[in-house]
Amino acid sequence: MAAPPTRARADYDYLIKLLLIGDSGVGKSCLLLRFSDVSFTTSFITTIGIDFKIRTIELDGKRIKLQIWDTAGQERFRTITTAYYRGAMGILLVYDVTDEASFSNIRNWIRNIEQHASDNVNKILVGNKADMDESKRVVPTSKGQELADEYGIKFFETSAKTNLNVEEVFFSIARDIKQRLADTDSKTEPSTIKINQDQSGGVGEAAQKSACCG
Repeated sequence: MAAPPTRARADYDYLIKLLLIGDSGVGKSCLLLRFSDVSFTTSFITTIGIDFKIRTIELDGKRIKLQIWDTAGQERFRTITTAYYRGAMGILLVYDVTDEASFSNIRNWIRNIEQHASDNVNKILVGNKADMDESKRVVPTSKGQELADEYGIKFFETSAKTNLNVEEVFFSIARDIKQRLADTDSKTEPSTIKINQDQSGGVGEAAQKSACCG
C-alpha cells in the first residue's frame, strides 16, 4: 500500500533543529521551558539523556518551526547526545555565570561540536542565571563576550527566572539559520541554470566540431 502524500510543511516555511548543550545544572532545561511554555520552575530535575520541545514563531514574515533538543550535561549521557549533534542546525552553548567550571568547559563543548556537528552549524554563547546577585557572579559579562569573540559567535546573558533575553537568544539564532538557508537556496538556483547553460554550450561546440570534421 502506497504511503499517503506528506503534508508536513503546510504549517511552516522552515523547520529548524536546535540543540542546547552545556554542563549539568546551568539551566538548559529552564531556558527551554521558559521559551517553549513561558513558565519557570525552581525545582531541579536532571535531564535523562535527551528531551525536546517545539515552538513555531513568526520571523520576517516566515513561519519557523523550532524543534529544540535539550541534552543532558552529565558525562554518562555524553555518548547518547553526540548523535544529536549531526542533525542540529544551531547549537546554544550554555554556562552558569555563578559557576566558573561551567564556563571553562565551554571550550570542551566546542571541541565536541567540531568533532560531531556539521561544519556550517550556527552557534551562540549563553551565560545563564544573570539575575543572580552580583556577589555570587564569578564570570563577568566581559569574559563571556571575549570568549564569544574568540570563536566568532554571538553572546547573550540570560535569566530563565526573569525571562531576560530568552526570546532574544532563540530568535537571534533562528534568524541567522534562516538567513543561511535562504542564502543556500539562492546560490543553488543560479548554479543550476549555469550548469544547464554550460551543458548546452558544450553540446553546441561538439556539434560544430563534428560538422567541421565531417
